[in-house]
Amino acid sequence: MNHHHDEPAQDPVAFWEARYGERDQIWTGKVNKALADVAADLKPGLALDLGCGEGGDVIWLAQQGWRAIGIDISTTAITRARAAAQSLGLGEGQAEFLVEDLAHLDVRGPFDLVTASFFQSPVELPRNVVLRRAADLVRAGGHLLVTSHAAAPKGSGHEDQDFAEFQPDAQLAALELPADQWAVEVAEVRTRVGLRDNVEQDFDDSVVLLRRL
Repeated sequence: MNHHHDEPAQDPVAFWEARYGERDQIWTGKVNKALADVAADLKPGLALDLGCGEGGDVIWLAQQGWRAIGIDISTTAITRARAAAQSLGLGEGQAEFLVEDLAHLDVRGPFDLVTASFFQSPVELPRNVVLRRAADLVRAGGHLLVTSHAAAPKGSGHEDQDFAEFQPDAQLAALELPADQWAVEVAEVRTRVGLRDNVEQDFDDSVVLLRRL
């Protein structure tokens, strides 16, 4: 999902509003597997989800005892996320959703967990800048989890795209986090089974988990 700079720049708000306007629901509503696997070993606290979409990860975290905050650029996505949380009886003190451009991230920490699942965009997104700012919001002993597509799904038509920048080592290098302040707990590509067009297939995820010392 790389942005091609020889194409006219698209407005991110307009792009994502149009994307969410395509259907009544874009995502499954289920938690991302890497987050579920990581959070299962963590004591619930305060969590921040970057690019939360329709809120599946935030809602799951809240159901596990976290106080979770999700941020997304799309008003439509956030409206759906709030409705989904309310339908499950989750109040704002458990699952809170904010409309905000992450390029100008303005939220108070510190957080026990900051997560960004598939934080990749075909339109302008200062991804590494956002992730570095988010890392600054992690408290000592807290975690930063970044899960990315490590390759295009087979049959997606995007197999020729370059995912080198989203491989674990490349992401660690791009984050430029001080080695004396952060411990790398996971940096690997994991394969999971998911659905594409209602057909099961393998997906490769780049999973990077860091703990602030």
